[in-house]
This record gives sequence, structure tokens and C-alpha cells, in this order.
Amino acid sequence: MNALARILPLAAPTRSGRLVERNLLVYRRTWMVLFSGFFEPLFYLLGIGFGIGALVGTVTGPDGHAIPYQVFVAPALLASSAMNGAIYDSTTNVFFKLKYAHTYDAILTTPVGISDVAVGEIAWALMRGTLYAIGFMAVMLVLGLVRSPAWLLAFPGSILIGFAFASTGMALSTWVRSWADFDKLQLVLLPMFLFSATFYPMTAYPPALQLVVQLTPLYHGVDLLRGLTTGSIGLAQGLDVAYLVVMGIIGLAVVSRRLERRLLT
Repeated sequence: MNALARILPLAAPTRSGRLVERNLLVYRRTWMVLFSGFFEPLFYLLGIGFGIGALVGTVTGPDGHAIPYQVFVAPALLASSAMNGAIYDSTTNVFFKLKYAHTYDAILTTPVGISDVAVGEIAWALMRGTLYAIGFMAVMLVLGLVRSPAWLLAFPGSILIGFAFASTGMALSTWVRSWADFDKLQLVLLPMFLFSATFYPMTAYPPALQLVVQLTPLYHGVDLLRGLTTGSIGLAQGLDVAYLVVMGIIGLAVVSRRLERRLLT
């Protein structure tokens, strides 16, 4: 935690904000790229949630009661949407700047420091994930896929998911050696997306697989948002929040240490 203790006091909001401002200027002519990741979970919702959902009917919800399949799937895809927006920007974007553009070498000649770079890039990735979450929550509301007033808490819940994956993704990007390494990232993200109780209740998995699923970060995001949107809130959601907060803090601490090694040595 020493790295975290160093990064938070030294990161100035103004300097970190300059990095976010720079990213906004870069994307101003290619802003449609920012929304590309939003459509994938939307298509899953329409194709599987409503398509297969018409055949499935109802499934067992978090509180043990039957809920429409679309209501079950939607919060899981909301969590996936927040994850996608955060992790893809914090991995491929940061890797390109580190490996090829050497963007941070130039930035560090200004008053902006390592801590500002870490916080600024994570904030930018978090903004992208938050945009996806807002759009998807609007779709859920229009389609009538929320069952509790607590669904409003799904917004900060999505931000928390974005923070956890953005900081972890940026930390991972510091170990990436080539674009081919991102195939390995996909080998982790795709199974996690499919097997985090996204499309099936936890009881559908064998007991041994249930334990594995419950250890994955996306599962905790899915469980948190599903509980909030269906009104089933309990100790499990508190554990989900704690898991994601710890994940984000560890990722942030690792980023600061790794960037120091790569950029200042």
C-alpha cells in the first residue's frame, strides 16, 4: 500500500484533469469510437434477453423468486458494459502510448507527474465506462427492465465496477509486450463474461464451478447490479462493493509502481 500512499497525495486534480482534457481533444473527431463498446451488450440484450428469453420465460432471481429472463440478464449486461468501457481504454490505449507513441515521456517533461498520469488515465477510462452505463441504464428504463427504486444506485455501482476494471486494466497494460498479448486478455475476459452468472443463475453451474465463478470480479459486479435493479439487497451486495473497492485500490497502487519503473528508470 506504500505505492498507493504515494500516489493519492501527489496526484493533483488539475494536473490529472489536463490529461483527461488531452484525451477529449484527441477523440473529438473520432467520438463514435467511444460508443462502439456500448452496442455489443445492447445486442446481447436484444438477441438473447428477448430472443431466447421468449423461450425461457422466467428464471430464479437473487431473492429466490421467479423474474422474467430479460430482467435477469439486463443488469449483468450493464455490468459488462461498464467493464468493457473501462478496461479496453485502460489497456490498448495506455499500451499504445507507452510502447509506440511515447506520450508519457513528453508529458513528464511538464509539471505533470507519474501520479497524475495514473489518476488521469484511470479517470478517462472510467468516464468511458460511465458513458456506457448511462446509455444502458436508459435502455433498461425504456424497456421496463427495472423492478426496484434502488435501481438508481446501479449508477454509482457501475462507476465502482468501472474503477475496479480501469485500474486493473491499466496495471496489466504495463506488462504487455506486443499487441498479440491482448489475445491472452481476451482469453480471460470472454470466459469471465460468459460464466459470471451473466446468462444463467448460479444454481445452473456445478458446485466446483460455482466457487470459481464467485471469485471472479465481473461476478461481483453482476451480483451487485442485479440485486439493486431487482430490489434484492443484502450482505452479498456489501461484499460485492468491498471486493470491487479493494480490487480498484490494488490496481491503482500497482499502476503507480509499474509506471515509475517503466518511465523513470
